[in-house]
Amino acid sequence: MTGSERPRDGAPSTLSWLCHPGTVFALILLLVNDHVLKAAFPGLLTGKLSDVAGLVLAPPLVAVLLTLLVPRLPARAAAVAGLAAVGAGFAVVKSSGYAAELASSAWTVLAGPSLVRADWTDLLTLPALGLSWWSWTRSRRRPVRRRTARLVRMLVVLPPAVFAVAATSQTQYPYAVGTALLDGHPAVSIGLGYDDRTWPDGPADGQWSVSQDGGNTWRPAVDVEELRLSRQGDGQRQACVPTEPQRCYRAVADHLRVEQSDDAGVTWQVAWEVSDARREELARHFSNPGDIRRHFASRDLVVYPAAAGGGHEVLVANGRDGILHRRADGGWQRDGFLHHAGPNDGRWYEPPELHGGLSSRDTDLQLALALALTLGVTVTVLAGHLAIRRGGGPRWWGFAGSGAILVAGIVLAGAWERNDDSSTGTALLLVVLPLNVVTAAAMIVRASYQGALTRWIGWALTGLLLTALLSGVPLAGWLVGNPPQSRVAVALALLALVPGVLLAVRIARLVDPARAFERRYPPRPP
Repeated sequence: MTGSERPRDGAPSTLSWLCHPGTVFALILLLVNDHVLKAAFPGLLTGKLSDVAGLVLAPPLVAVLLTLLVPRLPARAAAVAGLAAVGAGFAVVKSSGYAAELASSAWTVLAGPSLVRADWTDLLTLPALGLSWWSWTRSRRRPVRRRTARLVRMLVVLPPAVFAVAATSQTQYPYAVGTALLDGHPAVSIGLGYDDRTWPDGPADGQWSVSQDGGNTWRPAVDVEELRLSRQGDGQRQACVPTEPQRCYRAVADHLRVEQSDDAGVTWQVAWEVSDARREELARHFSNPGDIRRHFASRDLVVYPAAAGGGHEVLVANGRDGILHRRADGGWQRDGFLHHAGPNDGRWYEPPELHGGLSSRDTDLQLALALALTLGVTVTVLAGHLAIRRGGGPRWWGFAGSGAILVAGIVLAGAWERNDDSSTGTALLLVVLPLNVVTAAAMIVRASYQGALTRWIGWALTGLLLTALLSGVPLAGWLVGNPPQSRVAVALALLALVPGVLLAVRIARLVDPARAFERRYPPRPP
C-alpha cells in the first residue's frame, strides 16, 4: 500500500451524512412532531410528517451503525444498504398487517409498549428517501476524519437519532365507555386511550357495537345507529327489569360494584363486586392504570330481556376492566372487550384474571426496587451526615444529601401513579437510580475524608443493604397480592428505616476527628 492511499473506512463519510443539516432538521422535526405536535394536533398531517422525517433520518443512521460494526465497509455501500433496507422495510411493514404486528412486537421489546400500524397511504411518503440520498451526495464530500470530531458528533447526534427512530405510535388500550339500548337491543361503546390525556370521557368517544340476538353476536353500528346512540348522552346508572319492576340494578360510582334491589330501590344489596383492595391489585396488572378510582369503576348499565328461555340480562361498562355481563341464569361474567375482526365477526378479549402473576407487574417490580434502594440510601445519608459532623465537617453535606433524597422521593411518588409506564421506567433509570448511587457514594467518601474508619464504611453499607432488604419484604408481598394495597406495603416498608436509623446513630462513634485534622493539617517535616 502506498502512503497516498486512504484506508477503506466508511465511518467518516456516513457520520458526516448523519450530521448533515438536512438530517439534523429531520431529527428535530421527528422529535417535536412525535412528542408535541401529535398530541396537540392529531391527524393526517402530523402522522405523515413522522413518516417523512423518519425516512430522511433512518438511512444515515443505519449506514453509521453498519460502518461502526464493519469498519472496512465502503461508505457508498453502507449508504446504498441503508437506503435499500429502510425503503424495503418501510414498504413491507406499511403494506402488511402481519409484518406490522411483528414490528410492533420487536419495538415493544426494544423501546417499551409500541404500535406500528399498517397503512397503505403511508407509502406515498417513500419519495422522502430522495431527500436522504440528496443529503448523502452533499455530505460525502466532507468526511469527518478527526477522531475527536467524530467522537463528539457520535455522542451528540447518534443517541437522539436512535431514540427518535425507535419511538413509534403509543399502544392504545381498550376502554369500556358505556352501554345503551337501541330499539330494545343491547349496545356497548368501546373506546381507546393511553393515559389521562387520551382516555375517552363518554360513550360518544368510543365505537358502538350492537347485538340483534341478546348479546350472542355483535356487529359495528352503522352511521345512523352511531348518531342515535351518541345522542342518548351518558348512560344510566340504575335500571329495572321491564317485566319485573321490583327487580332493579345500579352501578356504584367509584367502585367496581353492582347492587341489586328486590323492592324497587328501597333497599340494596351487593350483586357483584371487586373489593377496593383487590381492585388495586387487579388494576396494577394493566399497563398505565393511572387513577384507579376513575378508570376501574362501574360507569353505567342496561337491563334487557334474554333472547331465549325467559329471564333478563345486564351489561355494565366497567372502564378499563371491560364489559361485565349478567347471564339469564343469574351468573356474572367479566366479558372484557369487544373487537371486530370483520363486519359481522365481533370477538371478546378477556381482561386479566383477578389473581394474576408477578410477571404481569414488571413495572411495579421496578418501583418496589427503586423504593427499597431509596430507603437504604436515606439511612446512608443520615449516617454520612452524622459522621461528617463528628469529624468537624460542614452541615451543608447533610442538607445536600437530604435534598437529593427528596428529589428522588418526589419523582418516585409521581412514577407510582403509573399513568405512563414508559415514562415511569425512564424516570427510574435516569433520575432515581443515578441520584441514589451518586448521593450514597458522595456521603461515604466525604465521611471517610472527615475521619470515618474503615469499619464505619462497612457498617454504613450494611445499614444500606439491611434497610433495602427489610423494606423489600412487604413490597415483595405486595407484588404477589398480600397486602393488596400499595399504601399498606409502603407504610410497612417505611418501618424498615427504624433499625437503619438506630445503626446510623450508633456507628457515628467510629469516626476519629483526629484523622480528619491530620488530613487538613499534615505535619511539616523538620
